[in-house]
Amino acid sequence: MSDLHPSELSILLIEPSDTQRKIIASRLKREGIKQIQSATSIKEALDIIKRHQPDLIASAMHFADGTALDLLHQLKSSAQFNDIQFMLVSSECRREHLESYRQSGVVAILPKPFTSAHLGKAINATIDLLSHDELDLTHFDVQDLRVLVVDDSKLARKVIKRTISHLGLRLITEAADGQQAIELLQQQMFDLVITDYNMPSVDGLALTQYIRNNSDQSHIPILMVSSEANDAHLSNVSQAGVNALCDKPFEPQVVKKILFQLFEE
Repeated sequence: MSDLHPSELSILLIEPSDTQRKIIASRLKREGIKQIQSATSIKEALDIIKRHQPDLIASAMHFADGTALDLLHQLKSSAQFNDIQFMLVSSECRREHLESYRQSGVVAILPKPFTSAHLGKAINATIDLLSHDELDLTHFDVQDLRVLVVDDSKLARKVIKRTISHLGLRLITEAADGQQAIELLQQQMFDLVITDYNMPSVDGLALTQYIRNNSDQSHIPILMVSSEANDAHLSNVSQAGVNALCDKPFEPQVVKKILFQLFEE
């Protein structure tokens, strides 16, 4: 486990409402956060980020000059700023409105109002992503495990790669969809498949069915990452042979626990 403490984190809080900004800042301080900068707009936030890069951004969804998604896309497309962690703080609860944020790699989505447990979980996930807490396996050298990451979102693949590389996995191959994954599985061997559920052409369910029924790697562990709300769909993938399911956002300690169970039990 990392020795990094919340008091060492630098946070940029972006919130147009003075009242909400004060409330959130107070909650952050209760969690041990001492370094807090504030902004009320996308432009002001970018000016601050260029002067002093934070470890974590806590952002509302809507501003007079854009949305949190606009800012998130700008940061993720920048080589200088794409490692800044980002959490959304919003009263929005409709999954379809939050899906783009999940796909874009937020570390957490906090509801308004949020609890100490919600905030603590997000801060711990940030610390995990900033740390290198290698997975310790009895029967495998984690650096030798060959992983196939399948997701039609390049940004989502990047988030998954960054998370598992911090756990010590180094041999990572990417596929942009299920069809490309099938072609790669026909050419080389893997020790683990991490796949999204929703993909064009060949989705996660079809890929799982191919692996279990038609490939030479039918016993390979499959971890499915999904924000899919349809219980029937998730039941189908479980019956098809997925070993574990993981929600988006992709939380490092949850992933570490799942991988430990997959390779040790």
